[in-house]
Formats: sequence, structure tokens, C-alpha cells
Amino acid sequence: MKEIKTVSIIGLGALGVLFGHHLSKRMPKGNLRIIADKERIDRYRSEHVYCNEERCDFQYVTPEEQADPADLLIFAVKNDGLTDAIQACKNHVGEHTIILSALNGITSEAIIGDTYGMEKVLYCVAQGMDAVKAGNRLTYDHMGMFCFGERDPDEELTEKIKAVAEFFDKKEVPYQIIPEMFKHLWSKFMLNVGVNQTVAVYGSNYGEIQRPGQARETMIAAMREVMVLSEKEGIHLTEEDIEYWLDVLSKLSPEGKPSMAQDLEAKRFSEVELFSGTVLALGRNHGILTPVNEKLYNRIKAIESEY
Repeated sequence: MKEIKTVSIIGLGALGVLFGHHLSKRMPKGNLRIIADKERIDRYRSEHVYCNEERCDFQYVTPEEQADPADLLIFAVKNDGLTDAIQACKNHVGEHTIILSALNGITSEAIIGDTYGMEKVLYCVAQGMDAVKAGNRLTYDHMGMFCFGERDPDEELTEKIKAVAEFFDKKEVPYQIIPEMFKHLWSKFMLNVGVNQTVAVYGSNYGEIQRPGQARETMIAAMREVMVLSEKEGIHLTEEDIEYWLDVLSKLSPEGKPSMAQDLEAKRFSEVELFSGTVLALGRNHGILTPVNEKLYNRIKAIESEY
């Protein structure tokens, strides 16, 4: 596997800005490319993009521009933008490109793999960041990290994993290699179902779910419904997985908040179908009631109906 020298990122939400800005200070400008359509690029150039009050210095490219394939391609879009993003990246994918998808949920890797081949894809989650994005400005206390690996535990240190780890070491990107990454993907999904939806419905922040009270109880109850469903799906999440995420959450800035809460505040449509929508569908498939997620789903849909 060749050394990673060039990186392309699609998606300048919180995660794209955060890690893009970090890499831009550690790579030649021409080796890091942000893929976006012309309208977005014009806006980024006129209004600029800021990360912790620093102006980001990005090289932007449109999907139509010819480009050498990236050694590493990072998807950082929302799920409803994934189909378009896959097509927008076609000039950046070559024989040796490694792909990381930092999207929420449990399906993006397979969807990307359908187009570009699963042999290029590493399973990945981004976790532990407490970034808040308002307009073109991102602020954070904890940048979090990438967790990545192959789907199954018997593929612990493939050449793709070694290449990404070596690159992240050089560029000071926090990361963790996870031996059983598909299970961790489900585990992160369980977290998102709990924390994203609860903070959004309560109109609060991480501080609200870090302390004892109704919001924290709601979050944990929503996570437990995913835990029960995981057994039926052969994933086998446990209370230890919930405790792991409660520890992660305890270290975040109390003033921070997940993306769904930021979406509802800005009157944007959220990823509720990805979270409780998926839980409700799985519950129906397995004949299991998921009342906490049903309540969260209905409340978020009601908020969005008032836009």
C-alpha cells in the first residue's frame, strides 16, 4: 500500500471543517482538496470558513475538475447528501485510494462500497468532538478522534489500516484502531440515537445529559432499545458499551451540542430518519416495541413540521 500524501474531503460541516483545518496546517496546500460545487465554493471564498477563530486556508475543487486520485478520501457529508457526494468524488478515486466515511448510521460504508468497491473502504466513526457550528464559524474544545478498522476482527492490521495509521501519526490526527469495527459502528449508532435526539428534544446541550435527571434517563433508555435490537441483528451490544459512551460524553464541553440539536435550532431538517426512524423500522421487523424512540421520533417530527 502506497504512502498517503494527498487527501480529498467532501463535506464542510463540523467534522469536515475541524479535521480539514487541522490537516491544512500540516500538509502542502495542493495536497489537501475540499470537493464542493461551484455555488458552495463561491460562498466559502466570499464569506470564508473559520475554525476556533482562525480563517481556514483550503484549496477548493469542483466535482467536474480533473484531479489526480486521492490517496485518502474522507466523506464528511450528511446522510441525505451521500448519493450526490459519491458521484461528486469520482475524479478523486483511483486504484489505490483508501476511503473513510465519517457519516452517522450503519449503512454508508456499504453504499459507498457498492460504487467504488469495498476493498477501498475502511469502517470508521468520528467520536469525542464537541464542535458547535454557527454559520461559517466552528468552535470546539475537544477535536475527538477517528476510530477505524476492518469490518471483522480477523482483519485487524491490513495494509489499508497501517497506511492510514502512519499518515495520522505524521499529521498528529488522534485515532484508534478498532478490531471489530462493524460492532463499534453499531455502538456509535446507539450513542447517536440516545444523545443526538435527546439533546435536540430538550433544546439543551451536553451538560443536560451529563448530570442526573430526566434527559439523561431518556438518553440511556433510547440507547437500551438499540442494545436490545442489536442482539436480534447478531451484534451483541451490552451495558458495557453504554458505559463506554457515558464516559466519552462526560469529557465533552457542557456547552457543546450534537449536530441534530444544532439543526433544529437553525430550523434545518435533521437526521431523525437515520436514528429513531431506523430503530422503529428494526423494531417492527423483529416484533420489538421501542416506545422511547417512538416518542423522540414523533417529537422531532412535530418540531420540524412547524418550520
